Amino acid sequence: MIVAYLTALYPKTSHSFVRREIAALERLGLTVLRFSTRRVSEPLVDPDDIAERERTQALLDAGVSGLAFATLALALRRPGRWLRALREALHLSRGSEAGAARHLAYFCEACVLVRSLEHQRAEHLHAHFATNAATIALLARLLGGPPYSFTAHGTDALDHAPLRALGDKVRHSKFTIAVSHHARAHLMRFSRTEDWPRIHVVRCGLEQAYLRLPGASLPREPRLVCVARFDEEKGHLLLLEALARLCAEGVPFELELVGDGPLRPAIEAAIARHGLERRVKLCGWLGGAQVRERLLASRFLVLPSLAEGLPVVLMEALAAGRPAIASQVGAIAELVVPGENGWLVPPASVEALASALRLALASPLEQLERMGAAGRERVLVQHDAEKEARKLAQLLRSPG
Repeated sequence: MIVAYLTALYPKTSHSFVRREIAALERLGLTVLRFSTRRVSEPLVDPDDIAERERTQALLDAGVSGLAFATLALALRRPGRWLRALREALHLSRGSEAGAARHLAYFCEACVLVRSLEHQRAEHLHAHFATNAATIALLARLLGGPPYSFTAHGTDALDHAPLRALGDKVRHSKFTIAVSHHARAHLMRFSRTEDWPRIHVVRCGLEQAYLRLPGASLPREPRLVCVARFDEEKGHLLLLEALARLCAEGVPFELELVGDGPLRPAIEAAIARHGLERRVKLCGWLGGAQVRERLLASRFLVLPSLAEGLPVVLMEALAAGRPAIASQVGAIAELVVPGENGWLVPPASVEALASALRLALASPLEQLERMGAAGRERVLVQHDAEKEARKLAQLLRSPG
């Protein structure tokens, strides 16, 4: 079976779970074509991401002339479908921040995509995220492309996708994937009840490098790590404020911040303002193997996010036997059980975050190791990439 994957930006450092899912499907015998709406501009450091970039076709590589040619060609070949898809694009634009002009661009990208899918004989199109990739997949279907499905991750459906458009995307799909029960519930809220059975939970899975990790003892150094893109919703500034309180109390700690992004200048300024230069290290983006090393070199992971779906790095930390301190947002409570494998704190509460950090740093290593083992067991049950890919492959191969 030939399946096409579509995302807005692929491959991307923070979207390694898509790469793992594709690889697992290919091991199950499916042929997967990679499409991205545009090229990724950020530097890639993981060799697997660099290799994926060479395999990926970008729709906007067609240029203005290519978009116009594909759009006109489909208008001549399938005028009825063309008009229906155009009307749907304008319908989806209502109430959307993207507006009509952007949705007309999605319509043209869908025309380019349909021609490529036909040429490469794709039998199904799967989009990741409920935003523009899912919109393009829906329009491609109306233009005569193959059946489609899409995966909703949580924040994409909650914060960025026009809410009333979610129901349309679910209704036209062969099936819809939610990566958590939290995400499924949100999709159900904006879908017709008769469409609820087509919404399935298939979780993001971890590669075997994590699932086969041997037990590793925790470091004696009070080191913690945060792995996240540097933007406001990840809560780095709150974390630094909480750690400044601990520093003033004389609590020993080291923090490694893995990631990068637009908030870097503000993070650097906050480190200087709080006098944390000797306590906090900025590591930049790291490849998958290096992230794994940093997790194993830490006592626990901290994620003070303001919004999340279900972060893959949280799964990776627990798989590495490291407890986690995380905000109680999105589907995080489906993975982190307070007192068992980590701590949950109210989002945006510096006081609660500082309290959890203080408790975790004071906890005996034996207790943290027991919590890490419990977290690893939970991840092995819920987030095996091979098991989750088999669920997805069954849906892809099902009739209807």
